[in-house]
Amino acid sequence: MSSPADFRSWAQARQSRTESTLQGVLPAPEIAPQRLHQAMRYAVLGGGKRVRPLLAFAAGEFAQADPGRVAIAGAAVELIHAYSLVHDDLPCMDDDVLRRGRPTCHVEYDEATALLVGDALHSLAFQLIAEYRLADDTTTQLEMVKLLAAAAGSRGMTGGQAIDLDAVGQTLSVAELEYMHIHKTGALIRAAALLGARCGNRLSEKELAQLDYFAKYVGLAFQIVDDVLDAEASTATLGKTAGKDAQQNKPTYVSALGVVRSKAFAEELRHNALKALDGFGERALRLRQLADFIVLRKF
Repeated sequence: MSSPADFRSWAQARQSRTESTLQGVLPAPEIAPQRLHQAMRYAVLGGGKRVRPLLAFAAGEFAQADPGRVAIAGAAVELIHAYSLVHDDLPCMDDDVLRRGRPTCHVEYDEATALLVGDALHSLAFQLIAEYRLADDTTTQLEMVKLLAAAAGSRGMTGGQAIDLDAVGQTLSVAELEYMHIHKTGALIRAAALLGARCGNRLSEKELAQLDYFAKYVGLAFQIVDDVLDAEASTATLGKTAGKDAQQNKPTYVSALGVVRSKAFAEELRHNALKALDGFGERALRLRQLADFIVLRKF
């Protein structure tokens, strides 16, 4: 078994590769329209844990994928994630002024530019999936396009955000919260893992199902940890406004379960995620370590 230090080294190397890949695929700031391209780079570069690309890399190793292919797939997912943050922070959504320790995109630039940034990042993500050779056959690559589109659309992340907006001021059950976050947060996390795997050797339906179960549990655990941190951590630690969920009267796992039970639920989901990888041995080592990283490092 590798040590925690070995995992940190692995993660930092792939975070660095993700950053350099994003720097390369984003339009240069001097290319017209300069302000839009500068704002796109502002929204994407220089921050974030890059959890979704890390999941793509871990799943790629599981399927013995070419890391170069996975880097592009992970970058595409991260561009979708970044666009969603830019739009979520707008006054018509969550109306936040701080993201990753800096002014949000619409504060640094303006609302119209931020809206266009999100549109452009969304388009660029699909350009990458179409432009680069990420799989050995075109059928698999078309499946990847469909997978990312579904994860980002009304039956995935965007739909989850719509449910979240409708739920403000309401009291949701744990089952209703799970439904919301399987879409809002979980869909893109599951897509990251499945895209990374599809960059490599073809997996059996059973293997893909187990990987999807793993990512589903990890995605929900990730959201619970976020809810706990919003309640317990400082703005300086988070890099975004702390306590915003409670201020906006948004239903969360903390409001439904309390902090202690939320932490216990996240641990239960981590256990389920690890259970989904039973039988895979060293192939799934990085996936297991990422499950621990997502849940345990923040408590």
